[in-house]
Amino acid sequence: MPGWAAASVMSLSPVQRLTIAASRWVRSRCFILGRWLRKSPQRKAWFYAPVKIETPAEKYRQTNSDYFSDLHAQERMLADEQRMAFYHEAIRRKIQPGDRVIDLGTGTGILAAFASRQGAGQVYAVDHSSIIEHARELAAENGIENVDFEDVHSSKLYLDEPVDVILHEQIGDFLFDEAMVPNVCDLRDRLLKPGGLILPSQFELFCEPMTLHDDRRVPYLWELTNVYGFDFSSMERSRPVDAEHHGLVSCDLGVVKHFLGEPSPLVEVDLHTITESSLPLKVSFTRKVTQAGFLDGLVIFMKAKVDDDLVLSSSPLDPNRAPHWGFRILRLDQSYAEVGDSLEVTLRVKDWADPETWRWTCGVWGGGDFEEE
Repeated sequence: MPGWAAASVMSLSPVQRLTIAASRWVRSRCFILGRWLRKSPQRKAWFYAPVKIETPAEKYRQTNSDYFSDLHAQERMLADEQRMAFYHEAIRRKIQPGDRVIDLGTGTGILAAFASRQGAGQVYAVDHSSIIEHARELAAENGIENVDFEDVHSSKLYLDEPVDVILHEQIGDFLFDEAMVPNVCDLRDRLLKPGGLILPSQFELFCEPMTLHDDRRVPYLWELTNVYGFDFSSMERSRPVDAEHHGLVSCDLGVVKHFLGEPSPLVEVDLHTITESSLPLKVSFTRKVTQAGFLDGLVIFMKAKVDDDLVLSSSPLDPNRAPHWGFRILRLDQSYAEVGDSLEVTLRVKDWADPETWRWTCGVWGGGDFEEE
């Protein structure tokens, strides 16, 4: 092999040798130049293009666009019979002939089609993900003619005149984690007529202490003190700090056994009046234990209301829950709560749209003792 390599070099023409030498010289000088530039922030800023730092909102928009472009995400929403029946009936009840309607986050365009067939005069179907191309084709194939498909983020939507209705399904598992409040409020303030309708507009977010079914309980690693004689308790020294480790998600009715107290909304929202700044960043409440059990965590779920008899729920104990929404479990170190105990819960939030910024505690009062998790 060395002899072959030497023969190959010897066979190079003078021009080829010159080209190789020049290339090496240029690479070495570029390396030296790059090192010199990086040593000085001023020189680096002059020579290199600035690195764009994405805001959390911009990162979410990209994640949102990617997620809802996935056809399986659309399949899950369309297969959710409770969701589809809720929106079909809400539109049947509330959309009036001739209404101008914005469908925020149209997806496949099904809600825009419902509004069109209910008699809306004009529908503006807004989505900034690639799914809108399918929505446009589906509308044409199904004879929907009075829907304009707007391939923009809603903050970039501009219309010649305001609309009568903002229709949306910007509801996340944590209620706020699909940017419902900023997106809807922006459209409300810019493009909704005075006295116009937001559909749906009334929401409740719950955060309930609960106990899991025994066969669904997953203790923290450091709570396992006797796994066939093996003790994991020292792992508490390595307790993770990332929020993801301390949260679980499920849509299975067989996970949560019961709430420890009587559920009551943590936050109530009316999108006709709410502003981002009006949401509290700290919420504390007390639950009196009415049913004893292990305090395994706090379960997050939501309800959306159009009328008293038209409510959508993601509660883990509601047999008629809308299954494509998960309920979220905020884990706690395990303790036991007796009937009559008081549970003191505090939730601190930096950004309601970003559950990774949520922090929670739950203290147990009973028999003169207090224990905080």
